[in-house]
Amino acid sequence: MTNDTITDSAPADDRARGHSATDEAIVVRDLRVDVRGHFAGGPRTVLHDISFTVRSGASFGIVGESGSGKTLTTRALAGLLPSAAAVSGGSIRVLGEEYANASADRWRELHQRSVGVVFQNPMTSLNPRMTVFAQLREALPSGRSRGRTTDARRVLELLDSVRVPAAAERLRQYPHELSGGIAQRVAIAMSLARNPSILIADEPTTALDATTQTQVLDLLDELRTSNALTVVLVSHDLDVVRDRCDHVAVMRAGEIVESGTTAAVVTAPTAPYTRELLASTPAALTSRRDRHTAGHRDFGGKDTPVLELTDVSKSFGRARRRGDRTQTWAVDEVSLAVRPGEIVGLVGESGSGKTTTARIAIGLVEPDRGEVRYDGVPVRGGGRDARAQWRNKVQFVFQDSYSALNPRYTVGQCVLEPLLGGRRPSTDDERERARRVLTEVGLDPDFTDRRPHQLSGGERQRVGIARALVKQPRLIIADEPVSALDVTVQRKILDLIVELNRKSGTAFLVISHDLGVIGYLCDRVAVMQDGRIVEHGPVDDVLRNPRADFTRQLTSGLRRPPHGPEPDPLPSAAVDVTS
Repeated sequence: MTNDTITDSAPADDRARGHSATDEAIVVRDLRVDVRGHFAGGPRTVLHDISFTVRSGASFGIVGESGSGKTLTTRALAGLLPSAAAVSGGSIRVLGEEYANASADRWRELHQRSVGVVFQNPMTSLNPRMTVFAQLREALPSGRSRGRTTDARRVLELLDSVRVPAAAERLRQYPHELSGGIAQRVAIAMSLARNPSILIADEPTTALDATTQTQVLDLLDELRTSNALTVVLVSHDLDVVRDRCDHVAVMRAGEIVESGTTAAVVTAPTAPYTRELLASTPAALTSRRDRHTAGHRDFGGKDTPVLELTDVSKSFGRARRRGDRTQTWAVDEVSLAVRPGEIVGLVGESGSGKTTTARIAIGLVEPDRGEVRYDGVPVRGGGRDARAQWRNKVQFVFQDSYSALNPRYTVGQCVLEPLLGGRRPSTDDERERARRVLTEVGLDPDFTDRRPHQLSGGERQRVGIARALVKQPRLIIADEPVSALDVTVQRKILDLIVELNRKSGTAFLVISHDLGVIGYLCDRVAVMQDGRIVEHGPVDDVLRNPRADFTRQLTSGLRRPPHGPEPDPLPSAAVDVTS
């Protein structure tokens, strides 16, 4: 299972039947890509001798962490390399024609007739100023008889083909009015508008909840069968490609470190990095839960909860016309408690109300009904001192670490922002406090003078956790803290949360759509659907013996790892500063 193996990845019986080169949708040989920049010695090679073959009608997966080169590889396949990057060697053959150094006009022609691309974030690939109809109409093939009625009929056909509910109602909607799953379906419809034979999907399900993720992947499978599509699926998670791809290539640092049939790579990996990826998938983490829960206290309800929500409700309304207001209950009579030192999970699909519940708990949203208590004292009506103590001792970690940090601040300013209001640390004590809290989260103390854009996603998330720790809180509420991170970086952040909980006794309320994350971290879990908690209890009981239909639906996708012996666990500190 090497780089060379995948270059001739057709099964022996296929070759025996006389399959020819015309069966090869994509053939990449010894591809090298250089990036220009301020590098000593000129351009830097970022892709090194990449080789693989994708058969027509097959599904091929490319897996690796951020910076591994997987997205750059697919952009090279699609002729969409950034301006600073260029193919410096090797061959790219698409449908029998060479495109390694093709002109922009040739690439444009290929996109018009044969290749569709689905990008990772539909909200950045869709134009926020155009309706769904306008965007899909623009994507339709040019050079044919066009009319608004004809185009509207074709747009509806595309939306129906990707299973968009109430398709006619979506035509006048803008991207911000769509859920993540619906927006991704619209993006897929755009990529299919010209009836391509090859579809390149770059992380199409990242940050989607488990139910929506399954629906999008099922949709790609259906389209592959019904449209005879060749699919190239890019992901950082081997669980995503496990059942979806015939072959897979694992990339790291611009190279293919292992490749072969997906079944062989998943069940008998040979590269250490592949084993690390498999050991960090949600299913694998959940199966090793006992490694970090041993010795946890029994939270039997004796301690006063550090945070308690009682029958909390929150509605949002939209005026359809003057005098008419329709209410939607985002949170409906939710009760939840977090005890000192406990890690509680709140899980649900997108739109279930879990983030609104978290924002109520931190004070960013006022509930319409119900009560929030900190240390047994009502936050509303408890007096200014009680509210100030609650603000200090309950901190928040946001999902998007990049937008949560001020790009104009240094890391030191970001970490000490709750104390200094954004000014630079000016005393030795302040600088030492910033360095100390960075060390606690596994970062080099010298990071204090860096800017957020100079850090990786994992490093930025650690800075966000450091900022939450600086006031020595009793409770940290973390909203999807690892949803956009690679599985290996996810594991390091999760182990960091466990380590902080062990050492300081800080309680955590972790919001996630990923039951693997919840199963690894939490003592108890509450499952939300349509604004209500449908099930709650000890995490092992809920995951292994779910009572609610919705919980059973969620847990059905939580697989056990099929590979062999587990690798050694990460060190207890779990603070690899290179993440």
